[in-house]
Amino acid sequence: MGVATANSILMTSFASERMAAGVNGVTAAFEAGAARFRPVLMTALAMVIGMLPMATEAGQNTPLGRAVIGGLIFATCATLLLVPTIFSLVHGHQNANSDHADVTPSPSH
Repeated sequence: MGVATANSILMTSFASERMAAGVNGVTAAFEAGAARFRPVLMTALAMVIGMLPMATEAGQNTPLGRAVIGGLIFATCATLLLVPTIFSLVHGHQNANSDHADVTPSPSH
């Protein structure tokens, strides 16, 4: 759970930084997915490889190892596909540097 959460947070923060640099939300989400693809896969693969002995040996911890591997695979797919998709839907075509804020006109004296 911690690995999946950390990867999702890193993906979202990278996309937010890109939006702050002036990129719209959809482009920022795609760039975050591309930039964080390899690190997310490397982290997940390291965890899966580390859990393989537990998942393959005969013993009472085998179901736990298999459950962790299955959950990690699902969480990795969600991080790489679902998080950028939701980010782009939420932020749409917003540009972080645009002046779309509601500004009330000041009364003239």
